[in-house]
Amino acid sequence: MRTKPDLSFWKLWNLSFGFFGVQIAYALQSANVSRIFTTIGADPHDLSYFWILPPLMGLVVQPIVGMMSDKTWNRFGRRLPYLIVGALIAVVVMCLLPNAGSFHFTVASAILFGLVALMMLDTSINMAMQPFKMLVGDMVNEKQKGLAYSIQSFLCNAGSVVGYIFPILFMWLGIKNTAPEGVVPDTVIWSFYIGAAILLLCVVYSLIKIKEWPPKLYNEYNGIEEKPAKKEKTDVISLLKHAPATFWTVGVVQFFCWFAFLFLWTYATNTVAHNAFQTPETVNYPGITYNGTDYEGKYLIANDSVIILNHGKQEGDFLATHNGAFTLTTADIVETRPDGSLDISATGSAKIESAADCKYITRTVLDATSTQYNEAGNWVGVLYAIQALGSVLWAVMLPRFRSRKFSYTLSLLLGAVGFFMTAFITNPYVLFVAFALIGCAWAAMLAWPFTILTNSLRGGNIGAYLGLFNCTICVPQIVAALVGGWILTMLSVPGELAPEYLMMAVAGVSLVIGSVCVFFIKEGPGKEPVKETPEISEVI
Repeated sequence: MRTKPDLSFWKLWNLSFGFFGVQIAYALQSANVSRIFTTIGADPHDLSYFWILPPLMGLVVQPIVGMMSDKTWNRFGRRLPYLIVGALIAVVVMCLLPNAGSFHFTVASAILFGLVALMMLDTSINMAMQPFKMLVGDMVNEKQKGLAYSIQSFLCNAGSVVGYIFPILFMWLGIKNTAPEGVVPDTVIWSFYIGAAILLLCVVYSLIKIKEWPPKLYNEYNGIEEKPAKKEKTDVISLLKHAPATFWTVGVVQFFCWFAFLFLWTYATNTVAHNAFQTPETVNYPGITYNGTDYEGKYLIANDSVIILNHGKQEGDFLATHNGAFTLTTADIVETRPDGSLDISATGSAKIESAADCKYITRTVLDATSTQYNEAGNWVGVLYAIQALGSVLWAVMLPRFRSRKFSYTLSLLLGAVGFFMTAFITNPYVLFVAFALIGCAWAAMLAWPFTILTNSLRGGNIGAYLGLFNCTICVPQIVAALVGGWILTMLSVPGELAPEYLMMAVAGVSLVIGSVCVFFIKEGPGKEPVKETPEISEVI
């Protein structure tokens, strides 16, 4: 096997530079998805369900891209074709997602459009992200991998900070930060446009600067035989059955950590908007209920002439002035003709026998059209940037602790304090401290689990175990997304504003449980090293 040559700093830089653009896209998604869906009319109790898609796509896409790219070679290379496809899809979807409320869809159709766009965006981001991880493994020798991953980590954090602050930066530049009901503000829309442009430029730069080795040279540098010996297949069940105790104990800690952070991404915007920016509340009337049946729609019309509900706002109290039977029509479009009659695009109708037996369905939500809400949305981007900076600074401190498990536990407890502060603090600037503490937990989550695990693995299945270990990142997020709405419903009072700030406290409790579980980690053979540099894992 030939020894891989040393690469200059700028060649190492070029291998990972595209990560900067990809991470901007990822940061925009992380910071703005809940804001976008809230703006177009999603129920707060449903927000967590939308977050199932990102980890699910990561769970599916990254292993597929890894396996397929191992067998690919064409004029663009081995890994770069997947970067091209992923980035081009991401650019298109980034221009569509923030406009989900601008196409005059019904609320349900706008949410469905947003969900499809989110699924495509996360799929494409994962497809574009994976090649940069593999390029370092392909082309960098063992001596320089530390430097290569440090460069990648720097570009990753730099891209995150840029993506997070885009909305507030554009607000300072005079771009409008509010919009009509159901429409996402221009600050967010333009953030996605500019992020897409930067991603495209980064991909073009990568294609110009990166020259992958042809198959023969690649095989020589990586010790791959032209016709490798047939290896015995090892199935997943067997791997899990014989997994070291470390795999499972660290996995338990991972579960509670990623469970907590999914709640952060889902509920932070509305928590900050309510607590720190005093966003006004508004009561929506999405429909009426009669004999146990709910009738909801963009418009509800009684007897083809009286609009009961219009975009969730009452147009007169019809039920209070009408006691008899009436025909109820749900509609997507209602327009007034010149003669004063209604032009209705009906989607359904029902015969209501008694108006006196009907009740309005009420839903108290934050006013997503208000100045306060949209200022809070921008501020959350700044807070995420503070979290990223805090994570970088704390990552420098982690190797200085004599005990990995102590630093791991301390980091998670600091993060828990940050979550509890976020739940109850009303000063937007004090939230800087809260998110810096959350950054401490984030740094440990990205550093120690893979380090502890790889130190405990022996034999030829290290890659397989690391692939399986990625499930400890994806699965807890999926679980949190599935149960988040149920937990919030349990904490809510019907008709009142959903207490999303309490979900930050639930996340804090989850991190505390995770910190306790650190003590049960069973490490592999060998003594625990002193001042070991952690391996930084990448987020799926």
